[in-house]
Amino acid sequence: MVGMSSSDRAEFGAYLRRLRAAMSPPDAQGGVRTSRRRVPGLRRQEVSDLAGMSVEYYTRLEQGRAPHPSREILDSLARAFALSDAERDHLFRLGGEPPPGPASPASVIRPGLLRLLRGLDDTMPVTVHDGRLDLLARNRAAEELLGPLTGDGRFERNLAYQAFTTGVLTNLLGGDGAARFLRAAASELRTALSRYPDDAYLRSLLAELTENSQSFRDHWRHGEVGTARSAIKQVRHPTHGWARFEIEMLHDPERDHWIMLYTPQDDASFLAPDGRPGEGAM
Repeated sequence: MVGMSSSDRAEFGAYLRRLRAAMSPPDAQGGVRTSRRRVPGLRRQEVSDLAGMSVEYYTRLEQGRAPHPSREILDSLARAFALSDAERDHLFRLGGEPPPGPASPASVIRPGLLRLLRGLDDTMPVTVHDGRLDLLARNRAAEELLGPLTGDGRFERNLAYQAFTTGVLTNLLGGDGAARFLRAAASELRTALSRYPDDAYLRSLLAELTENSQSFRDHWRHGEVGTARSAIKQVRHPTHGWARFEIEMLHDPERDHWIMLYTPQDDASFLAPDGRPGEGAM
């Protein structure tokens, strides 16, 4: 960022003042002397102490007179005000910085999302995977369509690991479809590593695939990054034969969960393979 305009600085300062006014003053148990206050909330000195910055600098921030704050300053303010993720993200945007991403994907799916999966059991297959490409859940229709997970070990639920270490893709997607899925899996893994560059799990997964899969090494050398979020795919249903699906991926950015909806294509969803499956959208 080059800097903040005067209007941006004014809005940023107004937000800090609202946050400070909403904070509860320290009590005697905290060892801080309290006195009768003419306005609600904390004093500027108290906020600056919590954030680890000078009161003079914090005052300039509130008054819209300070230059563009660094990410470290914004992070200190977010901790001082004990902001929620949404409030922190708003603070960063007002300060002229993109909000920080999660340190890792959440391991627990929202209860409402699980109810959605069950509610669509008789309508369409739905799967949920996280930003590391680990499968978290799928409904009954998806289990019927995609079949059981194969393999074992630490990465048994990882989509990229499944793609490059098991033989299920060719039967499920056909030759062309399997080839396109492998390309998407490698590019999505690269995206995951760019989002979580220091993640030990992803680093171990990359090392294992690099060591044990020539196919992965070939795809990885292309350096592609996953971007597709929709596709038309043909999948071999175990009882109905070839079925055509429109796939849409929805993202929960707070938890970094991806919801994949397999919408059957009109009444003729179960078709003989008369074309190539669509690209992208794992």
